[in-house]
Amino acid sequence: METWAGFCPGLHLSLGIWVMIAALTLQNAKAEITCASCPSPVQLHLEKLQTGMRTDPTEEPSDLELKELGVSGQNAGVDDDHETDISVEDVPMFPQHVSLDGVRTKGETPGHSGESHRGRVNDREPELGEDAALRRARRSGPEFAEFSESRWTGRTGRTGVDAGAPEDRGSLFDGQKQGRSDFGWNRNDGRGNTRQDEPKITSSTFALTGDSAHNHAVVYWSGQNSSVILILTKLYDFHIGSVTESTLWRSTDYGSTYERMNDKVGSKIVLSYLYVCPTNKRKIMVLTDPEFESSVLISSDEGASYQKYRLTFYVLSLLFHPTEEDWALAYSHDQKLYSSMDFGRKWQLIHERVTPNRFYWSVSGLDKEPDLVHMEAHTPDGNVQYVTCRAQMCTDANRNYPFLEYIDISSLVVQDDYIFIQVPTSGRANYYVSYKRDSFIQIKLPKYSLPKDLHIVSTDEKQVFAAVQEWNQNDTYNLYLSDTRGIYFTLAMENVKTTKGIGGNQMLDLYEVAGIKGMLIANKRQDNQVKTYITYNKGRDWRLLQAPAADLDGNDIHCILPFCSLHLQLQTSENPYLSGTISTKNSAPGIIVAAGNIGAELSYNNVGMFVSSDAGNSWRQIFEEEHNVWFMDRGGALVAVKQPSVPTRHLWVSFDEGRQWTQHSFSSVPLFVDGVLVEAGAENQIMTFFGHFSHRSEWQLIKIDYKSIFSKKCTEEDYQTWHLHNQGEPCVMGQKQIYMKRRPGNYCMLGKDYSRILSAESCICRAHDFECDYGYERRGDGNCRPAFWFNPSTVSRSCSQGQNYFNSTGQDVEYSMYRKVVLNNCTKGVKEMYTARKQQCPNRPPKGLLVTTKDGKLTANLGTNITFLVHLDEGDSLRTNIQLDFGDGTAVSYSNLSWTEEGIKHVYKSAGIFRVTGLAENTLGLDTTTLFLHITCPVEHVQLLAPFVVIRNKEVNITAVVLPSHPRTVTYFWWLGNNTEPVITLDGSISYTFTNEGMHTITVQVAAANTILQDTKTIAVKEFFKSLLLSFSPNLDEFNPDIHEWRQDVGRVIKKALLQVSDFPEEQLLVAVFPGVPTAAELFLLPHKNQSEGKKKSEDELEQASDIIVSALNQNLVEFELKPGVRVIVYNTQLTLAPLVDSSPRHSSSAMLMLLSVVFLGLAVFLIYKFKRKIPWINIYAEVNQEKEQEMIGSVGQGDSTPKITLSEFPTSKELMEKELDARVKRGVGNACESTREIPNCTSV
Repeated sequence: METWAGFCPGLHLSLGIWVMIAALTLQNAKAEITCASCPSPVQLHLEKLQTGMRTDPTEEPSDLELKELGVSGQNAGVDDDHETDISVEDVPMFPQHVSLDGVRTKGETPGHSGESHRGRVNDREPELGEDAALRRARRSGPEFAEFSESRWTGRTGRTGVDAGAPEDRGSLFDGQKQGRSDFGWNRNDGRGNTRQDEPKITSSTFALTGDSAHNHAVVYWSGQNSSVILILTKLYDFHIGSVTESTLWRSTDYGSTYERMNDKVGSKIVLSYLYVCPTNKRKIMVLTDPEFESSVLISSDEGASYQKYRLTFYVLSLLFHPTEEDWALAYSHDQKLYSSMDFGRKWQLIHERVTPNRFYWSVSGLDKEPDLVHMEAHTPDGNVQYVTCRAQMCTDANRNYPFLEYIDISSLVVQDDYIFIQVPTSGRANYYVSYKRDSFIQIKLPKYSLPKDLHIVSTDEKQVFAAVQEWNQNDTYNLYLSDTRGIYFTLAMENVKTTKGIGGNQMLDLYEVAGIKGMLIANKRQDNQVKTYITYNKGRDWRLLQAPAADLDGNDIHCILPFCSLHLQLQTSENPYLSGTISTKNSAPGIIVAAGNIGAELSYNNVGMFVSSDAGNSWRQIFEEEHNVWFMDRGGALVAVKQPSVPTRHLWVSFDEGRQWTQHSFSSVPLFVDGVLVEAGAENQIMTFFGHFSHRSEWQLIKIDYKSIFSKKCTEEDYQTWHLHNQGEPCVMGQKQIYMKRRPGNYCMLGKDYSRILSAESCICRAHDFECDYGYERRGDGNCRPAFWFNPSTVSRSCSQGQNYFNSTGQDVEYSMYRKVVLNNCTKGVKEMYTARKQQCPNRPPKGLLVTTKDGKLTANLGTNITFLVHLDEGDSLRTNIQLDFGDGTAVSYSNLSWTEEGIKHVYKSAGIFRVTGLAENTLGLDTTTLFLHITCPVEHVQLLAPFVVIRNKEVNITAVVLPSHPRTVTYFWWLGNNTEPVITLDGSISYTFTNEGMHTITVQVAAANTILQDTKTIAVKEFFKSLLLSFSPNLDEFNPDIHEWRQDVGRVIKKALLQVSDFPEEQLLVAVFPGVPTAAELFLLPHKNQSEGKKKSEDELEQASDIIVSALNQNLVEFELKPGVRVIVYNTQLTLAPLVDSSPRHSSSAMLMLLSVVFLGLAVFLIYKFKRKIPWINIYAEVNQEKEQEMIGSVGQGDSTPKITLSEFPTSKELMEKELDARVKRGVGNACESTREIPNCTSV
């Protein structure tokens, strides 16, 4: 009988069993255990630049925006390097995917709803978020909100996870739900060796009595042959959002018994977090809950005794130094960073306004001072800077700024040899990298990748892995690899699948196989299908996975590539005590255990467990449903337990890489397994199971000693060699690697000096050892060709005539360019053919000249020091002259481009728009470029000048006076009448016609630099009106501060005084006090709104009212008291500013006076023009105009007639003296106005 891929035998039987088991398990719960000090999954946050998981377990994790990322990699907490000092809290119900801080590398558990028995885990999560900080660095804190936002589901039953929850996980992946039951028992459980004489394991159970209500736990086993285990359990109250109870337990016999430590730390103290020094596991730091008191408990004897020290701040997270055991950084709730050099006994403030998770200790070998701290800090005005200083000497004078410009928030990442930052320029994010603390250089991605999001996945193999979401991607990322310096990136894989998790996180389906350099597994979306691919040379070549040849029953599986293959779920657990859906181990190279399916694409139905013993070349199925699988005995054996949703009392062990499994019982009562601690002691074959028997039971800790399983210690006869290969190709990453592995089925214990690699021999270089360099793309024939946007003939501008440059070409391929895969160890062969060759630099004209400001902006404030950058695409930089004209009459010149590398600085002394011109020139040609730069100055004051009353349908001029005055650098926004959109001008004056009577509001806003000011006036629009000019007794001027509010108040008092001598309606009376001294005002008499009685009658009423008021003013009857003892008399000025005005041809006597004034003014102008030679100042004006006219007239040609000069036209001696005097005065007037060559700028005084 043959089984085809996709067929599920026994489906009906499993379904029936599922129904029965579901009824019994709906109330069961899972304990929440979370790692407090181990690496975490790759997670990408939907924020700015994000970079990846830190490789140093003591470094701080961070959400990068540049956010920190980590590739889905080895099992956290299982590897030799991470299996000690593990603090666990809030175990998700399912293993989590490695996370690039922000895009989670999938496996994120969905929030299962379900009814809560002891509070809902979905509501809990300050702590889930807090412990997320410890995923890669030994630090935790409530500021890490990504877990809380994800609303992880924790203990099954205890916290209300329903039995059907596992099926919901499918909804996270392309909307596909699992079609199987997580409670179906595997008919092959325990298959293999079931003989009665099998060695038995010994176990002991300890219940944490009294902690049944506690819903969180932090577990720590120091390792290093220590027998001490510490457990901190807590009760988190969801209603008040804090911890209300806690118990600290300690075991000194590998978990056989535990002692309650509350009396030693203080019976009334509530503990919140437990930290262990990564460089000295005997030193422990425990924080109290700040709701009760803010203190730290310090132990130097593995938790046997404690000393308490008060804190003046609330610790959100800690970061220990990677080498100095007593040094630590603490981040407080108010964004302050503190340092301690005595393991938390005393703290000193380093810096305020520090970005969360953006502070780092120095890196050994790169930073000169071991106590140097890298941090991202905010300036008082809200900008963000990259700052470094020493932990105990961080004064303003001792702070350094390695990158002088501002950076994006949450973008600083200090990781291995690299420092990353993100800088926004012209709406696009630009990324910069510093390699080994050199100056920052902009990262070069393919020209049109246009990233929306970027995450640094890893930096631990002398190059940078980056996940980039490009402009046309939504749920996928492209994987890029850099050169050694982290500058030039090339594409490794397109459209790597992501899954959006709860809380907005995304998981990247990328897994780095432990123990084998350059081996990656990824899920790629292609043609609406997701398939699993594997690479052995860091993404240079990818292929599908070959499905197993037979199923568990030995029936043939017909799965033919490329139509059918094996697809894996690439989820690693956030919790080191749950294995996730894929597991590898450094000490067991070549062994991969993963959950997956066989078919045309990745599916979450019919999922089984598969294992590969030869690094992914071939696969075998080991279980029909998902299990947690761990490596034990340094990777020589495998142990498997069912998923936590199913209670079990059995575990299965395999010594032949999953071919045969033996069943062992570890408990007499089925246990809901919340986590397993494997190989915590280096020399002790002990593992600890954490869980509970039911949702009402206490925490159960089961110590399992599996030493009796082994018959002896392994000798040389128990080992065999294994050759790493890629489908028969023995050369992987340029070398032949031979490993030593235990012979399958041998029940011997691996020795302490077990060697993994027996030999490694370099291979002859071939084409697959080289990848396309920056600007080149691999085509269908396997050769690298230049991308359409890349000019392969471009030679670096630093290449000068007579020098050499490196250029590489492929065999018989024009313009091909390659670079050797980083860490590839091949030698000879085609290495010389594909390696860059020396060529002589050609002599060429300048081309591609570009002038920009350093910050990429086209505006700057007056008086600031502006740095101009000059870029030249082509040309001999050592023989090309560079000239830069700043447009304000100043220019500079440099003999070659190298002098401009640090930028050209200039300070403008006046505001305006300046044309900056660049010129590059050598003997072969020249190139020019132009930049228009706005130099602005903040506006300090704006005053709107407009008449108080205007005639309907008559155009009126409105002016905005701005101080200080800066021509052509201010934008005016006018809101006129009832218009909903403003009129925008560059001029401070505007004309407008009001068509409707009534009160109209005019508002003007002026914008200059980053400043916006506004002023508002109210104008009365009438058909006609009467006005009188008022003056006051001199004592009023003594109390005039000349401000708008004072003028309004005085106008109101004047109006009140006028109403006492006249019965004119108040609403038709308007008093406007003018700015300045002596104080003056204008009285407006407005017609009634209802003019149905006739226009002439209304005019007569205004005349009568005017006569009454004038009479009262002439008799000094209008007065008011300004203050006690100060009375001000109001007078009528004979000449009014605005006589009775209307649209009819009839005029008043005041209008006639105004007309006469105009006539006299015209006569004066005529006389001045007639006798202008006798008036020096006017003569100057005429001569200036004459000079301007001469500039506009072209020069006289040879064909033009020469004007004749008569004797009478020669000036007399008196006229010569007058002209000399006029010229001197003219020069004085001309100097009063500063001007640039491009834009005149006159400063108003």
